[in-house]
Amino acid sequence: MTSTQRLPTIFFGHGSPMIALETNDTTKTWARIAAQIEKDHGKPKAILCVSAHWLTRGTAVTAMAQPRTIHDFGAFPQALFDVQYPAPGSPELAKRVQELLAPTPVILDDGVWGLDHGTWSVLCKAYPLADVPVVQLSIDATQPPAYHFELAKKLATLRDEGVLVIGTGNIVHNLPAMDWTHKDRPPFDWAARFNDHIRRAILDDAPERAVAYEALGEDAAKSVPSPDHYWPLLYVLGARLPGDVASFAPDHIEHGSLSMTSVVLAA
Repeated sequence: MTSTQRLPTIFFGHGSPMIALETNDTTKTWARIAAQIEKDHGKPKAILCVSAHWLTRGTAVTAMAQPRTIHDFGAFPQALFDVQYPAPGSPELAKRVQELLAPTPVILDDGVWGLDHGTWSVLCKAYPLADVPVVQLSIDATQPPAYHFELAKKLATLRDEGVLVIGTGNIVHNLPAMDWTHKDRPPFDWAARFNDHIRRAILDDAPERAVAYEALGEDAAKSVPSPDHYWPLLYVLGARLPGDVASFAPDHIEHGSLSMTSVVLAA
């Protein structure tokens, strides 16, 4: 399998769902990433997404033919609730994921979930035609970081089967600390240190440092007060293969404590 056939794996720092209504440097970069993938590898046959917004007990995968667009947020403008992302699902990919993750039990969800905003707020910019089938894999919230990283290793083979494996969340995600009035303010020192530490771990291909992020003490506690937005990164790092080189774009922190850093791992 040559590098031109093997798809990258990508972590998107997705930020606020309002980004679905915006056109800015971040959304343009997401579109360029997708365009480059199509140029180098062809359009993906399907996308498997691990979103920060689908936490479960146990593991599930969306297996419906037409996943609904989930508006899983509160006080936002009606225009955001009006957004639909009508990408098809892929029951076949769902079954393949179930097979790959065995003996871990995986529930085939044929109607409960769908595509949440962690998925569609990114994909509506990267793949605005919604013409690539999308499947979501849930995150078992009862398990520790190492579990997620090890589970994701079993997904790496999908990259050689035309499937784009992505995670969406944020390396640094502390909403209470955010300076909501100053999007472009300098990041808090602890946020910058933590983001830089994880970035360096990825560059060094030292995923054990990203898995053991809590060892960074107060910087980690402030940057990842809840692990839901961090866990998707571990799935992307788990799907990394020998020879993959990391590139970072976008690569900045907004509002002081919301990392928009995205990571492309490609041979």
